[in-house]
Parts: sequence; C-alpha cells; structure tokens
Amino acid sequence: MTDVHVQTVLQFMEQHAPKRLAVEGDPIGLQIGSVKKRASKIMITLDVLEPVVDEAVANGVDMIIAHHPLLFRPLKQLNTDTSYGRAVEKLIKHDITVFAAHTNLDVAEGGVNDMMADALGIRDTEALAPVTEEKFKKMVVFVPHDHADAVRNALGQAGAGHIGDYSHCSFSTEGKGAFIPGSGANPYIGTKGRMERPEEERIETIFPASLERKVIRAMLDAHPYEEAAYDIYSLDNPGRTYGLGRIGKLDQSVSLREFTERVKEAFGVNGVRVVGDLDKTITKAAVLGGDGNKYTMHALRQGADVYVTGDLYFHVAHDAWMEGLTMIDPGHHVEQIMKQALAEQLSSWLRDQKSTTEVIVSEINTDPFQFM
Repeated sequence: MTDVHVQTVLQFMEQHAPKRLAVEGDPIGLQIGSVKKRASKIMITLDVLEPVVDEAVANGVDMIIAHHPLLFRPLKQLNTDTSYGRAVEKLIKHDITVFAAHTNLDVAEGGVNDMMADALGIRDTEALAPVTEEKFKKMVVFVPHDHADAVRNALGQAGAGHIGDYSHCSFSTEGKGAFIPGSGANPYIGTKGRMERPEEERIETIFPASLERKVIRAMLDAHPYEEAAYDIYSLDNPGRTYGLGRIGKLDQSVSLREFTERVKEAFGVNGVRVVGDLDKTITKAAVLGGDGNKYTMHALRQGADVYVTGDLYFHVAHDAWMEGLTMIDPGHHVEQIMKQALAEQLSSWLRDQKSTTEVIVSEINTDPFQFM
C-alpha cells in the first residue's frame, strides 16, 4: 500500500464530476501546484481562505480539493500583504496542490445538488436547469459463440446496455464470419493462409458516449480474437439530461412553515429568509446550491411550490412572491454539505486502490454571515 499521485486523484474526480458537466467559463480543475507529486493527506473544503490554508499546513496536507475555486477571476496582481495573496504564497511555499470542482460537482450525479435534495427528502428528482445532454453511441461486435456471453457481460459491467432501470441490454444475431489468418497471425480460430468461416454472434448494444474508451477496452479484454471486428455508431437517441439544481416531490405534503424547519435542520443553520405564505402546502420542491437567482423562473415554470437557494436578490424575491412561488434562502454556505460526503466517497475509492492516503475534512467555518 502506498500514497497516490495527485494525477490519480484527478482521475477519480473526473469520473465522479466530469469537467464536461461544468458551466461554460467556470474555472475548475487544477488551480495551484503539481499533478506529479504524491499525496499522503488530502483535505476537502468548501472555500480556500487563508485560515483554511493555515489548517492545511498545520495538518501536513499535500492536496486540497475545494468546491469554490480559489482562482475564480484572472489575477492582475498577487499582493502578499493581503489575506488572499498570503494564502496563495503559503500554498506555493508548502507545496500544496489545489483542485476545484465547482459547477461540475453541482451538476454531477451524486453531487452537491443531489446531496441537498436528499437531505431535504426531495424524491424522483430531475435537473432544474439543464446544462448538457449525454449522447448515445452503439457498438456492434462480432464474437465466436463460445465467448459471446463473456463479451456481453463485460460490456454490461462497463456501462453499456443500460436503459432506464434495465442493464446489460443487447441484441444478437447468428451468422458466419470470414477471414484468412496471415503469416504473422496467431489465430484463436483457424489456420494461417486458409479461409475460415466460424460461427459467430453479432452483438449490438448502446452506451453513453462518455464511456466509449471504457466500453471498447472491456470488449477487447473479453474478446478472444487478436483483431476484434467492431463498429461504433453515433445515435440521435435522447440521453440523460444533466443540469444545475434538482426538482422533485416530497413523500408527504407539509406546510411551508414545516418545510422551513426541515431546511434549517438539514443544513444546520440558525435562520433562513423565507418568501411567501408560511401556511402554504408544499408538495413539489426545487433546490439549487449557491446563488440560484437566475434559475427562479425555472422553478416556477416546472411547478415547484417552493424553491430553496442562496443569495436571493430583493427584486428576484419580489417577482417570485407576486407569481406565487415561495422561496427559502438558507445562504450560500450550506453547500458545505459536500465536504463530508465527498470525503467519504474519495476515502472509499482510495481503499479500493489499496492506498494509504488519508482524507480529512476542513473544520474551518468559512461562512461570513452570522444570525443575531
């Protein structure tokens, strides 16, 4: 067992929250440091403020994974007399790599918005504000009978053939292949220089385009031929929609007053701002972590009874109020729900990799607001 390279951790993050899911222009990814170094200790945080950096230094942290990017805007200067400048200086001096997963972690399955929806008991969720749609592709591969089941299973394990609640979906037809092994070949079936006509199956299955390399590798590993014959087709089938926020139904209708208490308890806040009639019945709820002002009309159009988001503007709240949409603002900082959840996910993955790398959660409170 050993420490992992930072690059290996980035591979996990790409699987967990792919960069392609991020909103255009979001400065995600490597922020400071090297991907080539090893990381014996990783810290998960919401924000990279100077006290958080001091915490990382004190704990011997090699890598910080943050939700909010440290380098959110292009740098015009780096003044080390400021708290921000000192934070960057300390990160470089102590060789701490910083990586940010922002809107991609919001959008990802099992990401920040799913965490928040689960905490509030919102079920059967859909994306509130679509960002991208997964494209599908089809693989057609020709396999000898005695390996058809093995190839089918390998494709299913790699994520191919997943349609709704069904997995390992495929279609097969029987036929005869034809080939002549060359002088340098080492054929699984047949003799060099002679035409072979083996009994084969044509297996067809679909897969998300993002899994193409994984699906092809799984097929080749399970296929007995030196040179597997296969085709890849692009499809127009609508795939899964990924987006910011979640909207869904509650298991049981409650009043806005009761739901507000649920929000406070779920996110550990002492107070929230509420728009609307506290006696209104809530059945369908929407949630979006961070600043969700510009997605208020998405919640209204999709029939939400309440919209939970942070940083509400006065006039946005006015507009929602007049249209009958109730709103709850628990603040931006409630996205800290990602810290413990991501730490557990990464720790589990590291154990599977037989790694000794430790994952800790920042204990610094980075919420600038207090309720009095």
